[in-house]
Amino acid sequence: MSGALLALPFGLGIGLLLGLVGGGGSILAVPALVYVLGQPVKEATTESLLVVGTAALAGAADHARIGRVQIRTALAFGAAGAAGTIPGTALNRLISGPALLLGFAVLLLAAAAAMLLRRNDPVEQRSKLSLARVAAVGLATGVLTGFFGVGGGFVIVPALVLLLGLPLTLAVGTSLLVITPTSAAALAAHLASGTVDWAIALTFTAGAIAGALGRPSRRNERRAAAARSDLRAPPGRGRRLPHRQERVWRRLNS
Repeated sequence: MSGALLALPFGLGIGLLLGLVGGGGSILAVPALVYVLGQPVKEATTESLLVVGTAALAGAADHARIGRVQIRTALAFGAAGAAGTIPGTALNRLISGPALLLGFAVLLLAAAAAMLLRRNDPVEQRSKLSLARVAAVGLATGVLTGFFGVGGGFVIVPALVLLLGLPLTLAVGTSLLVITPTSAAALAAHLASGTVDWAIALTFTAGAIAGALGRPSRRNERRAAAARSDLRAPPGRGRRLPHRQERVWRRLNS
């Protein structure tokens, strides 16, 4: 099987993961590009930015349609993150491939540990998030995005939940919107001094977009959103709701 065809199923799987949890695409994309498709590490980091950034944009649009994206936070976070990718990319050029992979693994374990050890009690979301706080967290995430050549979702979601207090369901969609500009900025910086195998990159990207839009929970989320909309809408003229549904409608609209 040619490299481009082999990239398609990997892209599909990575898109599914990205759409479900709001990150993690690069966790698999970079190793798959390096160890399965035989891409050099520096080239793989550039290609992963194209794959993850494009799939994240498709996933963010899908989450936004059901109200699971906090746009103001995502734009501030993403703008700061895009700025942070510039010094991160400069640092990337000074580090060897094996050192990048080792640092990537350490960061992944640290992010996983932070989420596992967080309090079980839901963090109370701040009514008005400080833009300075959002920008600082976004800037640090952008440096990591440029340095490791990743979308940064596996860091963005913990940051949104642990540092900014967003609910996990909202953090997933918001993370996807944040990933898009930070990945685009990092990709532009990487393309200025790197190369890309476009056949593999574009095939991988097509699979990732299909996966992000085909996540298993998508249909259930749409049904739930439609059900909430139906419950909030008043019954039509001459139409009575079932007794239990009418009580729910009155509670929602009281």
